[in-house]
Amino acid sequence: MTIDYIGEFIMVIKVEVFSTNSCPHCPAAIEAAQSAKDKLGDAIDVESIKIDESEENRQRAMDYQIRTVPTVVIDGEVAFIGAPMESELIEKLESML
Repeated sequence: MTIDYIGEFIMVIKVEVFSTNSCPHCPAAIEAAQSAKDKLGDAIDVESIKIDESEENRQRAMDYQIRTVPTVVIDGEVAFIGAPMESELIEKLESML
């Protein structure tokens, strides 16, 4: 007799917010992502990436062909150019769960 165990698989959605220190609209994008994290908890992972702070961050932005900040990338795909409204971002993320 063979016993098969299927463990619980938890998919975490990766949210990357690309910004710069001088961008006036970037704090709103970062805040929207953090609010989404507060609401959705461990279902999402949020990372804020300041492209003007390191060559590595700049390269990450170039890899996504980002030319405007803020830009929100969800699971490797550019999802929003400009700061999304909190409700807009949460709705998008909930549709992916």
